[in-house]
Amino acid sequence: MENTSVYSLSISKIKNIVFDLVALLAIYLVPAVSHLLSFPVYYLEPMRIMLILAVAHTSRKNAYLIALTLPLFSFLISAHPSLIKTSLITGELLLNVWLFFFLFEKLSHKTLSIFLSIIASKIFYYLIKFLLITSALMSGDLISTPVYIQILMMIVLSGYIYLISFDRTE
Repeated sequence: MENTSVYSLSISKIKNIVFDLVALLAIYLVPAVSHLLSFPVYYLEPMRIMLILAVAHTSRKNAYLIALTLPLFSFLISAHPSLIKTSLITGELLLNVWLFFFLFEKLSHKTLSIFLSIIASKIFYYLIKFLLITSALMSGDLISTPVYIQILMMIVLSGYIYLISFDRTE
């Protein structure tokens, strides 16, 4: 009898692979969509959106994979953002994932955990970016995405986590 279980993929692995491919495709299409809409779609933080969707709908391991690969993929396909900024975004997204799971273990509140993890990772991002700009390792404005859009996205993403959460006792 042949052992076919070695070759079969679990439903969760297939789900993760499909999600990862969709996330990569979404990031790949951001420049084209921005051009078509005449709106800088990156203002909506598509990498963070994909990250939060990964946290919500896939495994912890896959969320870390998304945090590592999306900025690198963006850099490889478009040479944007710069390698330093790619590293900074990767660090921010990895911190976002780690903080979410850490805070959720402590607080048992998904919505608050995601909201606080986004805020803390953004503070980290802007502190490091400030240091890089002041040390002349990076150029540009400290804040390129309007703050009101960032706040709106934090609320929308936290609201999404609240809406999909089955535990309404939060």
